[in-house]
Amino acid sequence: MDIYIYIITALLPLTAAMTIFQVNPYHALVIRGILGAIAALTYTVYGAADVALTEALVGTLLAITLYAIAVRSSLVLHLGIPQEAFDQLKGKAIGNPNQSRLPELKALMQDLRQVFNQHYMTIDLFPYPSNEELQQALQNKEVHAICLRSSVEPDYHITTRLPRLHEIMDKELSAATVKLTQSN
Repeated sequence: MDIYIYIITALLPLTAAMTIFQVNPYHALVIRGILGAIAALTYTVYGAADVALTEALVGTLLAITLYAIAVRSSLVLHLGIPQEAFDQLKGKAIGNPNQSRLPELKALMQDLRQVFNQHYMTIDLFPYPSNEELQQALQNKEVHAICLRSSVEPDYHITTRLPRLHEIMDKELSAATVKLTQSN
């Protein structure tokens, strides 16, 4: 019987290490749930049923639920774009003379989604009526980055306020399609 206790107890640091080294946050949540279940089982084997029940309910179920909500809400890039560009992407501005850049805008959004999908992030677009309001939204921390159409090559200019987002885009986006800057 003692060998089973040793095996169960040895699983605790193993699953803890697996949680730490996970790249995908959702996999880390699953392993954290397994860690809580192993801890509850360990407490049960040692005769601490009340601690095991507390670990199972609070340490596993409640913690995993709260972690899942936190992970989901933190993996969203809020990208501010001009209202005109937003309408073009949604197909609302059919007769617009500036629509000649619509393929480039769609390609840029596709590239951004591919880049951030690799980091388990999604992109939410936030339209603003003017470039000044876009700049103000970035300063007020309403959005993480803004994307403006440029009058010269490259076609678009993305400004971000978060160093990690700038680093990701700088490494993985094509420099020919977008100019990147980081605001203070």
